[in-house]
Amino acid sequence: MGVDEVGVDREDVVIEFGRYLRLERDLSPHTVRAYLTDVNSLLDHTHGVLEGLDIGALREWLAGQHAAGKARATLARKTACARTFTAYCHRRGWLSTDPGLLLGSAKAPRPLPAVLDQRQAEAALDATPSGDPKELRDQALLELLYATGVRVSELCALDVDDVDRERNVVRVMGKGRKERTVPFGLPALRALDRWCIHGRPLWMKAGSGPALFLGVRGGRIDAGTVRRVVHARLAQVEGAPDLGPHGLRHSAATHLLEGGADLRSVQELLGHASLNTTQIYTHVSIERLRAAYRQAHPRA
Repeated sequence: MGVDEVGVDREDVVIEFGRYLRLERDLSPHTVRAYLTDVNSLLDHTHGVLEGLDIGALREWLAGQHAAGKARATLARKTACARTFTAYCHRRGWLSTDPGLLLGSAKAPRPLPAVLDQRQAEAALDATPSGDPKELRDQALLELLYATGVRVSELCALDVDDVDRERNVVRVMGKGRKERTVPFGLPALRALDRWCIHGRPLWMKAGSGPALFLGVRGGRIDAGTVRRVVHARLAQVEGAPDLGPHGLRHSAATHLLEGGADLRSVQELLGHASLNTTQIYTHVSIERLRAAYRQAHPRA
């Protein structure tokens, strides 16, 4: 473990930084784990000595990660982690200066996401479930994912009372614990009603609580189950790309813009903090328009 030059135990530093990420930054457990892995790798590079974290050490560490074949998106995350960590250590008085201020921002490439076309989306949702609870649940969650564009984590966290059937909206707790209200249409409402009336009661257990979507054992549904449901349904649609729940989110956003929705409205529906994140869907729509033009125009 060791103690560095300013008398701070390495293990304590990592524990305190993790607590800061969870409680003050409110980052997801997945991001916290990734950041702490990066910090331990960085401290290994400086042999556990905090004062060894100068700009040269940061650049050497990132160069080593690049030489090890890390993807650009991974390098971008590691750069962000290093800057966050050195700023935190400087505020705590563990570093006399903040070398992260001199570190450039690595930008990850933003490839255009694969999406369903509207015909494929309709085919994926065109099902008449039997009275089987699993079929009712799967149809309801697929309809709601596509209707609202919510993240899979947001879908899994929904409670029964989060659905307002009078106004056809659902209350969603998004990233950064920011709440937003998202509308949905009649197909999703009908599917939800069928699940809540005829399916959910059959799977309810003492520990089910208020969870909207349940697993077969009565607990709150998990993201892995939702992913399997989406993959299985899209595998039945001829020509459809193999997408997960995030692919339905991308598809919903793209179809909204193609239908005439403005970018700000789509940003609010998706819960994006920055409009720049939402703008990728305009590129998706343009690429689809260009593809249609090349296919249809005689002088394309």
